Amino acid sequence: MAGINARVLDVGTGTARIPIMISQLRPQWQIIAIDLADSMLEIGQKNILNANCQEQIKLEKVDGKNLPYQSEQFDLVISNSLIHHLENPLPFLREIKRVLKPNGGIFLRDLFRPDSEEIIQGMVREIDPNFSPRQSQLFQDSLRAAFTLAEIADLIQQSGLKNVKIYQSSERHWTAIKTSKN
Repeated sequence: MAGINARVLDVGTGTARIPIMISQLRPQWQIIAIDLADSMLEIGQKNILNANCQEQIKLEKVDGKNLPYQSEQFDLVISNSLIHHLENPLPFLREIKRVLKPNGGIFLRDLFRPDSEEIIQGMVREIDPNFSPRQSQLFQDSLRAAFTLAEIADLIQQSGLKNVKIYQSSERHWTAIKTSKN
């Protein structure tokens, strides 16, 4: 995909930092970056303008569970730290499958749920001792809302996505990838 004019969809873009990095590495790629939060889209738009990437990145207010795009439109679909915000990520995963070209790739990354409350508390203490009580609570809530590797594997299988590799990519994250080669 590195040498082609790829179409990329970033679902749950937040402040658009990832599409900006991609556009700087692959200026020929066109990226649609979506989010539902107006506040994130406002920050993302400022970041895109500051990075001078407005020709490559288009921001849209779109629900990732109900994408307005035609089927098989994207060479790559990415999403970072969105799935733990979804009570049921299956509609989102099915939409990814629908809009992805047959030989397209995916890159999904999110928190995974630890095995116990004790581990959650330890992770919160380790992540940043300077967190405010509010930040600590948000992180704890995110860890509790996250999915296990087995749950994510089951959801991806149910969605119909094929040849997806799912693995623990850090002490608190899982990653799911499907390259255009597999």
